[in-house]
Amino acid sequence: MSTNASALLRYTQNRELSWLKFNERVLEEAQDANVPILERLKFVSIFTNNLDEFFMVRVGSLCDLAIEHGDAIDNKSGLTPSGQLEVVYNAVRPLYAKRDEVYSEIRSQIRQYGICSLDIADLTTEEKKFVKNYFKLEVLPVMSPQIVGSHHPFPHLLNKAVHVAAMLQRKNSAMIGIAALPDTVPEVLFLPGDDLRYITLDKIVLENIDALFEMYEIAEKNVLCVTRNADIDYEEEGEEIEGDFRFLMKKLLKKRRRLSVVRLEMTSPPEENFEKLFCERLQIGKREIFVTKAPMKFSHISLITSKLNPEAKHSMSYQSFTPQITLQSTPNESIMRQIRKQDLLLMYPFESMDPFLRMIREAANDPTVISIKISIYRVAQKARLIEYLCAAAENGKDVTVLIELRARFDEQNNINWSERLEEAGCRLIFGFDEIKVHAKLCLITRKERGEIQYITQVGTGNYNEVTAEFYTDLTLITADQKIGAEANRFFRNMAVAHLNDNYEHLLVAPANLKSGVLALIDEQIALGEKGRILMKLNSMTDIDVIRKLSEASCAGVKVDLIIRGICCLIPGLPGATENISVISIVGRFLEHSRVYSFGAGAAQKMYIASADMMTRNTTRRVEVAAPIFDEQIKALINKMINTELCDNVKARRLRSDGFYEKIHRDGEPVDSQELLIKEAAERMEIARRNETTALDKKKSVVRSKLKDWLGRLTDWI
Repeated sequence: MSTNASALLRYTQNRELSWLKFNERVLEEAQDANVPILERLKFVSIFTNNLDEFFMVRVGSLCDLAIEHGDAIDNKSGLTPSGQLEVVYNAVRPLYAKRDEVYSEIRSQIRQYGICSLDIADLTTEEKKFVKNYFKLEVLPVMSPQIVGSHHPFPHLLNKAVHVAAMLQRKNSAMIGIAALPDTVPEVLFLPGDDLRYITLDKIVLENIDALFEMYEIAEKNVLCVTRNADIDYEEEGEEIEGDFRFLMKKLLKKRRRLSVVRLEMTSPPEENFEKLFCERLQIGKREIFVTKAPMKFSHISLITSKLNPEAKHSMSYQSFTPQITLQSTPNESIMRQIRKQDLLLMYPFESMDPFLRMIREAANDPTVISIKISIYRVAQKARLIEYLCAAAENGKDVTVLIELRARFDEQNNINWSERLEEAGCRLIFGFDEIKVHAKLCLITRKERGEIQYITQVGTGNYNEVTAEFYTDLTLITADQKIGAEANRFFRNMAVAHLNDNYEHLLVAPANLKSGVLALIDEQIALGEKGRILMKLNSMTDIDVIRKLSEASCAGVKVDLIIRGICCLIPGLPGATENISVISIVGRFLEHSRVYSFGAGAAQKMYIASADMMTRNTTRRVEVAAPIFDEQIKALINKMINTELCDNVKARRLRSDGFYEKIHRDGEPVDSQELLIKEAAERMEIARRNETTALDKKKSVVRSKLKDWLGRLTDWI
């Protein structure tokens, strides 16, 4: 290993281990007694869903890499793929134990609110009869048990489908019996009574498994769930298929269901023979088996919350908050006219997405609008945006939609919307063979009095009306014609697969985003101790950016990083990263906005972007970062960032050993998200009072004029 590589390893850490530390932070929110109890349960669910996706994507990718390039070395930890898998599996096991402990505590505490998750042993005799009768009438008729033996092949276990399994004995032979829980039956059974008492379907089926295999003696029984590799190879399959890219995606989605197993979860430790059989059949080792006392899936939480009355739900949840309408826009005035006067910034979820959606709806019906171009990565299953775009096309506008069908786990939703858009007459672009389009960019082109005018929107997050209410994101809408002209060139380049054009104002990956960021860091390095760098990201893994930030630190530049998830850079190491600080904020909302800031005061250069500092974003995706020219908007973003830097409730500081610690500061506690909620609500309340005052003044003027007019009329009479 070279000297430079060894020096680099001193201040970097493995990305998978860094991600697991982030997910542990999510679990810590579930432990926090200051978090409402129902929200704590949701954090356990989020932790579980995160871990599921981690195994499907990241562990799956490492398994593929271990087979195809087993001697590849991770440039941040010096480990081979097999070495990374070993440390990952070892790091995950204590997280299971921690989740079991946290879930058990929440399960116990939530009983105080009348919500009781029960085991069979908790039921009365009458309740056991009720459950057994329910199984016979509602569950058993729709189950399809299978046995595994010399004449019976091992069934395919679907990814994340829960099964019951048993070791069966009959005379001198032994075999395995397996049955999937039916999708047509609710995941929980609510028991009669005033309290919300319930038992999950897997416990009901496991208790009655003898009814599935009546001819056999049950020697051992268990509940299990497999997780499969979901890291499908688009390019490899793409070489075999010509024609509609949507057809390829539909085929790949079917293929995902059958990929190799990367994890097996069980509710009880298996006996040796039972374990050996599943290891052989699923082609896994003992390290891939995890025993969990907590549910393997938490999708039943929505069923439970739907049963709560509003008062009970309110007492167990965060105080309700509705995203506010930004004070920068006037509801009753044309939004495009307002943008032409002043740039607009929307801060989700503290402010509503409505002004942007209103702009698209307005553009769809505005006779001066000749085209709308937009790049879509993820949208909601019910999306007003799509309907407005379809309406624009049906109204004769030229509508171009660059839609990424490979948005992981949203592929089918995007396929469905692409078909709807195409039916309405929109022009569709599906991206490129080897690179995903992750940019969040929209361009409205107007022609008035023979003059072309642009209105451009660039965001840090998706056009998803649901996640905009719990993801923190920024959206800039501007009539700056320089940005608009470059956005227009961007869409023209995307239409002809020209990925490496030069842009003067926008930073576009893979063309100039990474080189632009490195050049901006170099400018601060030249300033030495007067230099200032701040970056707010989801993840930091790009080795070139990490090296450059280390160089900046060694030059005396103060570097603040707000990184929610993966951070492969280790701060605070003398001679490498001593001037770099890293904090992570995990709270009520998912931190998702990306901000790059270089310099301070009048010399500050600021961008908002769709890209994290990850190699996949900087070199293998189409991304866009836009400069903030408007000083008022720059001040708003600076205020948001400074609020987050002062957070001493939900923020954690990354130490030089790669672990996180709570931040202890003197003074009042600062929860940045709650403070931003409060400020948004206060701004709206002030606006309402001002509106009421203005209306009262108008009424007073009208009354005064009416009184004067009546007086004159009386004198005349």
